[in-house]
Amino acid sequence: MEDNTSYWQDNLRLIFICLAIWFVVSFGFGILLVEPLNEFRLGGYKLGFWFAQQGSIYTFLALIFWYTKKMNDLDKKHNVEEE
Repeated sequence: MEDNTSYWQDNLRLIFICLAIWFVVSFGFGILLVEPLNEFRLGGYKLGFWFAQQGSIYTFLALIFWYTKKMNDLDKKHNVEEE
């Protein structure tokens, strides 16, 4: 039972990290820090605008792959077998 608790605590920690990163990128960079970021350009677009339109999507996709890798590592660590 303790091993299951440890597994789910690690899983919830990963989920929290993913949600925190996505929140910072989408809400923080796309809304709160849009004005300072707009002083820089990426691909011809203001950086704040880019984060609001594309950056949060790319970050979300990267987080999916990162989460998948970390969960596979976590499954191996806790000897979880595929069913």
